[in-house]
Amino acid sequence: MNKATRRTDATPAQVWSVLSDGWLYGSWVVGSSRIRDVDPDWPQAGTRIHHSVGIWPVLLDDETVSLQSKAGLLELSAAAWPFGKARIVLTVEKEDEGTLVTMEEFVETAPLRWIPPIVQQTAMAPRLDECLRRLTMLAERHTA
Repeated sequence: MNKATRRTDATPAQVWSVLSDGWLYGSWVVGSSRIRDVDPDWPQAGTRIHHSVGIWPVLLDDETVSLQSKAGLLELSAAAWPFGKARIVLTVEKEDEGTLVTMEEFVETAPLRWIPPIVQQTAMAPRLDECLRRLTMLAERHTA
């Protein structure tokens, strides 16, 4: 498991507003280069964000599926062929005058699963930190 946490002055509603807008996914998820489509009921369980990963001209079309969505919790299954799938759990908690946002990523399939956990953590920590930095910056400027 890879985990990052970030505090923000944004309210939980502001953070949730960004997470609930599937069209903003590419703005805060490192590696997502464009959003092709978002199911209308995003982020309800079973809905999808159709996105591409990579850098033009080498783009791979894939999708992220909402597994669970309830107050303060969003669980996703993200695919990035040929790298495999990961489960992502985002929690949004009120803290003092702001919000604590946590992002956990669990590699679920090969080939990334073959990489030792300590190597995964070392390699993924900067990416998760950057995802949360972008998410909280968007939330601080977003009206809920």
